[in-house]
Amino acid sequence: MYARVSRSRTSTRAVESCAWRSQGGAERIALAGAVPRASRWSSIVNSLFHRFWSNTMPEPASIFLVGGGIFGLIAQFARRRYLEFKRGLDVMLALIGLALTLPAMGILAWLVKLTSPGPAFYRQTRVGKDGKLFEIIKLRTMRQDAEAKTGPVWATKKDPRVTPLGAFMRATHLDELPQFFNVLRGDMSIVGPRPERPHFVEQFKQSIPHYERRLSVRPGITGLAQVRHKYDETLEDVKRKVAYDVLYIRKMCWMVDFRIMLGTARKMFLAPILRT
Repeated sequence: MYARVSRSRTSTRAVESCAWRSQGGAERIALAGAVPRASRWSSIVNSLFHRFWSNTMPEPASIFLVGGGIFGLIAQFARRRYLEFKRGLDVMLALIGLALTLPAMGILAWLVKLTSPGPAFYRQTRVGKDGKLFEIIKLRTMRQDAEAKTGPVWATKKDPRVTPLGAFMRATHLDELPQFFNVLRGDMSIVGPRPERPHFVEQFKQSIPHYERRLSVRPGITGLAQVRHKYDETLEDVKRKVAYDVLYIRKMCWMVDFRIMLGTARKMFLAPILRT
């Protein structure tokens, strides 16, 4: 898609026009003419990407200034600024989350110990940003020896290894509450692609296009895929969720994160009602 920037047409409007005309089909946008200095592009990027929630805009790195370098360099600067802000927001929300949920976490941990033998909390190796391994913390929802004889096995919606209390915690996502500690440690974010185990990451890299792009940001306690899609039981479900994860990475901004957090809260409160 090509657009010429004239004195009567701003660069922002030129990019907007291309995006709307392509309806998400443009892989690249080239601008030529009265293109402003690079220092102005950061504010233009923030303005456009905060306004577009749909899949209309192409990736920032695919917008070129004819004779003026790659727009992606400026977009990366704007993205880095948001990621710095996001990290501070993550820490603040994790501290608030722990202050509000520690009593409930303590009660749930006691119930886990009471209803099934084994530890209340469960640690498992997951793959984080840039492929770095870390230990995720969860309230235990399965039998202690769930994978002792089988090794890593993909969990299903009605998994027989899940305890009755574990099924409730999984449906309401209460088993994820200890991950606020992972956020404080810098392993995770509040919002982002869900982290997966190394065994499955290696499998999905081979069978799902663009899977590695999920590793370009910190994994999250919740994400767009968790709000928009059902529990993944098949490879097709995983592919659909990866598509949502890649879309989130492209559109990541404070408004998107806010909507995902609202959607997560809604699903948590509706889960007990839908189970009855």
